[in-house]
Amino acid sequence: VQLQASGGGLVQAGGSLRLSCAASGGTFSNYVMSWFRQAPGKEREFVAAINRRGGSAYYADSVKGRATISRDNVKYTSVHLQMNSLKPEDTAVYYCAAGNPVMTGISDSRMYKRWGQGTQVTVSS
Repeated sequence: VQLQASGGGLVQAGGSLRLSCAASGGTFSNYVMSWFRQAPGKEREFVAAINRRGGSAYYADSVKGRATISRDNVKYTSVHLQMNSLKPEDTAVYYCAAGNPVMTGISDSRMYKRWGQGTQVTVSS
């Protein structure tokens, strides 16, 4: 499956963004979908994940209550990340990823084999 992320941009602190990741070339519903992010000089970190059917979502503590991950398995085969109450520390390149991690490894980037190209999110204070 190929992934194409979009929706990043420059936003003021307290604002919102909706990131999207379009999937093509595979059976989208076979994959757990996740978002990771990487800030300059830092390691890539887990943000959120959603299971294959979209019934369960998982969030990093740093975004819990501010982020919502969702997916469309039928019409547009895409995954979305709605981020609210953005903070300057949310500034990073955001990547979508597809994989089949075990549940204990859902936040481990090594469990994901397909990655989008990344979309830049910049939050100004």
